[in-house]
Amino acid sequence: MPARKRIDWLRCAAALAAAVPRARLHPAVLAWAERSAPRRAWAVAFSGGADSLALLLLVWAHWPRRRARLVALHFNHRLRGRESGADERFCARVCAVLGVRFVRGNWRRARDGAGEAEARDARLDFFRRHARVVWLGHQQDDVAETMLMRLARGSGAAGLAAPRPVQTLPGGRVHLRPLLGLKKKEICAALREAGIAWREDGSNATAKFFRNRVRHQVVAAWSAAAERDALAGAALSRELLEEDDEALEAWVTQIVPQAADGALNLRRLAGKPRAVWRRALHRWLLRQPGAGRNLSRQAIAALLDDAMRARPTRHSLGTAGFAVIARTRLRFSAAPRKK
Repeated sequence: MPARKRIDWLRCAAALAAAVPRARLHPAVLAWAERSAPRRAWAVAFSGGADSLALLLLVWAHWPRRRARLVALHFNHRLRGRESGADERFCARVCAVLGVRFVRGNWRRARDGAGEAEARDARLDFFRRHARVVWLGHQQDDVAETMLMRLARGSGAAGLAAPRPVQTLPGGRVHLRPLLGLKKKEICAALREAGIAWREDGSNATAKFFRNRVRHQVVAAWSAAAERDALAGAALSRELLEEDDEALEAWVTQIVPQAADGALNLRRLAGKPRAVWRRALHRWLLRQPGAGRNLSRQAIAALLDDAMRARPTRHSLGTAGFAVIARTRLRFSAAPRKK
């Protein structure tokens, strides 16, 4: 809801911090923040919506010593005409009052009919170019929505453990989500109680995107059918799945299945559960240049079956080359260059 009156943002930030003390934020994020170097810059993804506005105000209020190096990142997808521009101006005004550096970006390739994955990738690329530490406003409703969406496409533990409170990324980058223990309605109630207005994205009310359909048509019915706090249940399942995923990662690391020459030593995986084999295979595929990124589930399953049997064979990994199994080793064979 757009602001209709002048807001005392400093007073409102203090009021919101009193309603949502540090103890309500995710403990893993709090622990990370305590370890963070004092001069390390923090960036907050700031769209102007309830979640991101609450996050910016809470980080600003709870970590006053970080304010001088705090940055707000606003990505304008340019998909909602005047509304998108109004969101950007609102965010700029809030940051000006708080004394937070405001960095804006525009989606130059914006077009009608753009998918949610395409828009998300553009936004994440903007974050990557401007910050190494990004705070994100995902909350408990997002956990349930993401879990239901990923169940629909058959995700494993790694996918179902998203969104993680502390997500480490390549290049030393980190994404932090301290609001995962709070429901959307709790955040909105705290904002209203503090006299804070936020921007509403009108597209969130439509059924255009999969997430919106899950949010409006599935989650409410699912919660009612459960006759319990289904959102809290999903959040707990996410935590447990993250623990399982970390245990699986540690197990594969201890086995050290990849040899010095880059081949996968199948003997070291012998007798291990299929989940360990699958994780080791995925790791191996990710290390091959340009190989296996778009393999189908069926192709990965076939390669996994042959690897577990140490069956001498060769599997195509697309234009990059082949996965070759020979003498209890899985190695990558690059495709011959075209003359």
